Amino acid sequence: MNLRTIYLSLFTLTLPWLLVACGSNGGDGRQPAPSSSSSSSVAPASGTIKVNQLGFLPAAHKLAVVPPVSADSFALIDASTGNEVYTGNLGGAATWAPAGDSVRLADFSSFTTPGEYRVRVVGIADSNRFRIAQDIYQPLNGAAIKAFYFNRASTALLESHAGVYARAAGHPDTNVQVHASAASPERPEGTVIQAPKGWYDAGDYNKYIVNSGISTYSLLAAYEHFPDHYQGQNLNIPESDNTLPDLLDEILWNLEWMLDMQDPNDGGVYHKLTDKEFDGAVMPHETGTQRYVVQKGTSATLNFAAVMAVASRVYEPFNAELSSEMLAAAESAWAWAQANPGVTYTQPADIKTGAYGDATLTDEHAWAAAELYITTGNAAYYNSMNPTQTQATVPSWGDVRGLAWVSLAHHLSNLTEVADKALIAQRITALADTLVEDWEASAYAVPMRQQNFVWGSNSVALNQAMMLLQGFQLNGNRDYLNAAQSLLDYVLGRNPTDFSFVTGYGVKTPQHIHHRPSEADGIAAPIPGFLAGGPHAGQQDASDCPVSYPSDLPAKSYLDHWCSYASNEIAINWNAPLVYVSGALQVLTEQ
Repeated sequence: MNLRTIYLSLFTLTLPWLLVACGSNGGDGRQPAPSSSSSSSVAPASGTIKVNQLGFLPAAHKLAVVPPVSADSFALIDASTGNEVYTGNLGGAATWAPAGDSVRLADFSSFTTPGEYRVRVVGIADSNRFRIAQDIYQPLNGAAIKAFYFNRASTALLESHAGVYARAAGHPDTNVQVHASAASPERPEGTVIQAPKGWYDAGDYNKYIVNSGISTYSLLAAYEHFPDHYQGQNLNIPESDNTLPDLLDEILWNLEWMLDMQDPNDGGVYHKLTDKEFDGAVMPHETGTQRYVVQKGTSATLNFAAVMAVASRVYEPFNAELSSEMLAAAESAWAWAQANPGVTYTQPADIKTGAYGDATLTDEHAWAAAELYITTGNAAYYNSMNPTQTQATVPSWGDVRGLAWVSLAHHLSNLTEVADKALIAQRITALADTLVEDWEASAYAVPMRQQNFVWGSNSVALNQAMMLLQGFQLNGNRDYLNAAQSLLDYVLGRNPTDFSFVTGYGVKTPQHIHHRPSEADGIAAPIPGFLAGGPHAGQQDASDCPVSYPSDLPAKSYLDHWCSYASNEIAINWNAPLVYVSGALQVLTEQ
């Protein structure tokens, strides 16, 4: 049985496979989502016990969410023998506003014996099975990384690496035209350039520098923070037998594309490589439309500068020449951005794909400055960051301030005297403390507030977890680690929808993600390892969908249907924090 067949065996198909051609919109960054919702169609509280459907490391904080019942206690049941192995008291009932549910918490953190279990409460069905094991997140972490391989452009996915998901090569991107918006004297409109490789951004077939920024950084940070964890990992990708760790091989596929997106004549970086319109539900080799690079911009150029500065230091032990090339590219991009500090992206009239437009550029400036300072030691970069005026926030593609503080905190002991080390630590811990306060106040034991349920809400949860883990690495406050664990639990099934939102990982997983290869390949189960965007009340695709959302409430407004690009699409910037958090918890929890 090959690896793909094993993956397929993990799926529980709960819905018919629907081949519905609808919703050509893309994912994150394409349309705004409201921060809250009306509660006009309040769904009744679910009658099921919610639990992380994969399970827990022995030393992890372990919670289940239980509907309000008359019983005051719960038990853990050995799934193989039916024996009761642990009992505890349920917490008091409280309501979580984003879901409108009154729930109680079952805490079994002190139980550490490896095995397979269910949570039992009198008067309600047992929970789904879950495991306690030392390696519980290793397969998830590997699959979340390999999802990037499945989204590679410009290459065939061979059966030896992709199993049943093998496909022909799509989008060689060796005949890319310079769009009128990107024209320059050296490269006038219609100039043909080459920019192969890279990852398809989301469920569509376009490639965007801005979203590659946070995505590639999060993967580089996973390696930079936990190199030992990734050294021996074998993902069965084409490069698995070379001298680079597989994670760095996968990242390099995208970095090489990013390098080709920089104009060598001036250092500016094109915003995106794209068709003029979104493709339909077809395989990548079935498209055949002309591709373009579109408008150089400050946001794309600073994202590029930041990522290349990080990559330069990460790849330096493996390839000094490549490292030097990346640093030179980063500094050239920085120079262009300094000369062009306010070039915001404006979508041309004939381009209909994702915009990733961003009118605020101070966060990209601060992030690029921080990364260049760390890599070069040049104090001018640190001062340019304007650290006293730069706050730490939960990262998103449109707000990357937090990434600057993540890198500064990780390199705290090696920074030069110009850096205010106390300020760096304070920025991280203040944000982590705020998230812990929200975690402690939440009936569902997650820091997610109503306004966090935006397009790609599951990535909000995981980026919150990533920031909490920075706090834990700074001072060892176990509350930070426990709150981060709760956020991974949420994504893996301890949420009001009862879905584990990662394809192929859990008992009830998305079967109809908005992802063109998964829709068009004729295989019932979607490609494993992809994180669905998750619930939010915007429902921008409602008019395109033949079925209705189950609820208007933010934490329940999720639709497992191909049509639902607003809640069920996948994206590289959603999978990247899943990689970081699953790997970090695997390493840090047992220390």
